[in-house]
Amino acid sequence: MKTHVTFVNPPYPPGAHQHPPFIPLGIGYLAAVLEKAGYKVDVIDCQAMKLSYDQFKEELAKRNPDVVGMSATTLIYKSGGECARIAKEVNPKVITLLGGSHVSFWDANALKEHPTLDIVVRKEGEATLLDLMERIEAEQPYYDVVGTTCRNGDEIVKNPDRPYIQDLDALPFPAHHLFPLDYLNKFGIVIFPVYTSRGCPYWCSFCSAVRMFGRGYRMRSPKNVVDELEHLVKTFGAQQFTFYDDAFTVDQNRTREICRLIIDRGLKIKWDCEARVDMVDRELLQTMKDAGCIAVWFGVEAGSQLVIDAMGKGYKLETIKNSFKTAQDVGLMTVASVVLGFPEETPETLRETTKFIEALNPDDVGYYIATPYPGTPMHELVVKKGWLKVTDFNRYDTATPIFETPYISSEQLVEMREKAFHSFYVRIGYIWKMWRKGGVYGKSATRTALAHLRRKIKAAF
Repeated sequence: MKTHVTFVNPPYPPGAHQHPPFIPLGIGYLAAVLEKAGYKVDVIDCQAMKLSYDQFKEELAKRNPDVVGMSATTLIYKSGGECARIAKEVNPKVITLLGGSHVSFWDANALKEHPTLDIVVRKEGEATLLDLMERIEAEQPYYDVVGTTCRNGDEIVKNPDRPYIQDLDALPFPAHHLFPLDYLNKFGIVIFPVYTSRGCPYWCSFCSAVRMFGRGYRMRSPKNVVDELEHLVKTFGAQQFTFYDDAFTVDQNRTREICRLIIDRGLKIKWDCEARVDMVDRELLQTMKDAGCIAVWFGVEAGSQLVIDAMGKGYKLETIKNSFKTAQDVGLMTVASVVLGFPEETPETLRETTKFIEALNPDDVGYYIATPYPGTPMHELVVKKGWLKVTDFNRYDTATPIFETPYISSEQLVEMREKAFHSFYVRIGYIWKMWRKGGVYGKSATRTALAHLRRKIKAAF
C-alpha cells in the first residue's frame, strides 16, 4: 500500500492578528500531485476548523499517517514546528516535513530550532515532494534530494535549489475536495482562490513571494485557467473567485484571453484580483468587468513618492491616481493595499500616505505594518542597521511593529495606523455606501467599519 501523507495547515499563534481562513493553495497543489501519483493523502486545516493543538493531536491520531507535511508562513512557522513535535508524539517513526516561504530562507535554523522536524522543502515543492516520497516509499536515503535541507545523522545538509517548473499546465488542479469547505464559508459563500501564474518580474524590497517563486514570470495558459474555473463551478458550485497572482495583469493579452474564455463559456461568476497600478488601462479594466470582475486590489504601498522609490516600486503617484479613477469610472470596486513603517517612513510621510489614500476614495483599504520577512532586502537592512526589535515570529502579523527606525517610533506607528483606520472607516457616508453595495466585500467592509466605530466610541469614554 502506498505511503500515507497528511498535510497540515497549522493554527495561528494565540493573540496574533488573524486573516480570515482561505483554502491554502500550496497544500492543495502538493496534495493533488501526490494523489495523482497514487499516494493516500488527507488534510488537517487547523485554521479553517479552529483546532487547538490538543484537537490537532486527536485528528492526527485518527489518521496515523507515515508522513506529516506542514506549510507555514513566517507567522505560523513556530506553530508548524509545534505540529511536528506533536506528530512525533503520536508516532515517533513518522517523517515530518515543513515547507513554505519562511523556511525556504530559514531552513538550517528551522532544523536547529525544531529537533522533531526531519526535512525542510524549499521554495516550489511539487517535484521535490514527489522525489522525496519515492525515496521514502523505497526506504532509501533522502538526505541528498534537490530542493531540500535535511538531516544526515548529526549533519544538516543543504542541497541545491530545484529548478522551477516551467510548464504550469502540467500540474493537476489543487485537491479542493480534501479541504473542509463548509468551514470556509464567508457571508454565505466560499471564495475559491486561483493561481494563474508564479513568479514576478519585479523585485520589491519587502516581498518574499518573488524570492520564493522567482523573477521569471511563468504563466498557465488561458484555457487551463478557465478549465479550472469551470471545474470548480461544476464540481463545487463555486460562484466567486480570487485570482491570487501577485500581479494578475502582467501579460495584458493573456488577461484579455482569460476574460474572453470566461464569457464564451457562459460562466456567470464573480471574481477579483491583485494588479499593479502601472499595468492596467481602461480597455482592460472594462474587459475584466464584462467577464465578472467586481474588485481590484491595487498595491499602492505609500502616498509618499520618497517611500515608493525606496521600496523599489517603480511608479509615480500620478499613475496610482489615474488607475484608481479609471477602475472606479468603469464600475469596479477598488481596494488600496498600503505598507506603513517602511525604513524610510517618518510621521510626515505617513500623514502624506493617509491623506493620499482618502483622496483616492477606495472602497476598502488595508494598512499593513512593514514586516521584515527573512529572505527579503528589508530584513537584511533592518538587521544590518540594528533596528530589529522583535525576533518572535509569532508576532509577525503585519499589525505589530517588528523594527524601529530613528525616524518614527513603534508607538507613533501604532497610534497613527489606528487613526488612519478610524479616519477612513468611521464615516457615516462610507458605512452607508458599503452596506448598500452588499456582497462579500461590501458586507466585510461594513463589518470592519462598525468595529472601528465601536473602538473609537469606547476610546472616547
